[in-house]
Amino acid sequence: MMSQAPRIAVYPGTFDPITYGHVDLALRAARLFDEVIVAVAGDSGKSTLFPLAKRRALAEEAFGAESANIRVEQFDGLLVDFARECHATALVRGLRAVSDFEYEIQLAAINRRLNAELETVFLSPAEDLGFVSSSIVRELARLGGDVTDFVPPAVVRALAELN
Repeated sequence: MMSQAPRIAVYPGTFDPITYGHVDLALRAARLFDEVIVAVAGDSGKSTLFPLAKRRALAEEAFGAESANIRVEQFDGLLVDFARECHATALVRGLRAVSDFEYEIQLAAINRRLNAELETVFLSPAEDLGFVSSSIVRELARLGGDVTDFVPPAVVRALAELN
């Protein structure tokens, strides 16, 4: 009997910082795929609060031993190239609200055009996390608000060190 290749998905983002919404999505994806690679983007065109190495370290700490089939990697360049290098067959993207949908559909179409073998899977976060975004967390932390309900403890500490 021939064994089937593992189903590998890439969950890309800047994760600046990683939130419980991101963790929730990766854990949901880990139930659907044999392996989920949380891919921390280095060259995203966005101005980031944390450097790439710190964002990757915070993501690694957020998952710890919680799921054996999730690993954190960093990448630069085209996502479809990174996914091909990882032998991924799917991209995981989160949809929090209708406002995310139009942009995410455009990205999915471009990625499919660049690699027709790569599917995009959309997941929604848990209902209590649907409003959480990295930009909201950054702003809340900048203004001295309590972010402990939205991000893992390592992120809380990292944000506090910036202020």
